[in-house]
Amino acid sequence: MSIRTLLFDLDGTLIDTNELIISSFLHTLEQYVPGKYKREDVYDFIGPSLWDSFGQVMPDKVDEMVETYRKHNLEHHDSIVVAYDGVAETIQKLKEDGYKLGIVTTKVGDTAKRGLEVTKLAGYFDVLIGLDDVRHAKPHPEPIYQALKALDAKADEAIMVGDNTHDILAGQNAGVKTAGVAWTIKGRETLESLNPDYMLDNMRDLLTIAGK
Repeated sequence: MSIRTLLFDLDGTLIDTNELIISSFLHTLEQYVPGKYKREDVYDFIGPSLWDSFGQVMPDKVDEMVETYRKHNLEHHDSIVVAYDGVAETIQKLKEDGYKLGIVTTKVGDTAKRGLEVTKLAGYFDVLIGLDDVRHAKPHPEPIYQALKALDAKADEAIMVGDNTHDILAGQNAGVKTAGVAWTIKGRETLESLNPDYMLDNMRDLLTIAGK
């Protein structure tokens, strides 16, 4: 079956929020557990929900830590976030060619929408499934199932594109094709070890894949 629906993770996939996320984690962790975490220590926190990440640090302070993180993140968001090379033109072309496009993210919806607006990508997506729309976050297949239902799309005609292991696993769990992005902060090999159907060196690669 050919691909007619493309689902995308947001952070680290379409838009470069890595520095914003890292600085927000370090700011929060330094406030609650001073001197314990360095830059490279927070890489594993990138991708899962904030509750899952901070739950590993101070389970009794998770809500407070999330609030501290979000305050810092929003204050610096618009000055740091940009779309990755090739993203804007690829998304625009896919939209013009009639593909169904969706966002499936572990961010809450409002924050995700802000990222799309800042990078001028907001008008291209037919659905956005955020953390506040589901009971189970990726790698559980629920977010992808919800996106497919909202788009009236078939799993065997869809692909999930992401920069993190839970994106690939969620796609595999939902029975859709998967594509990892080589610019992931986790390292290309981390995604390749999960055997996604495709690895993208640039988002433009999707135009060839979707056109098959």
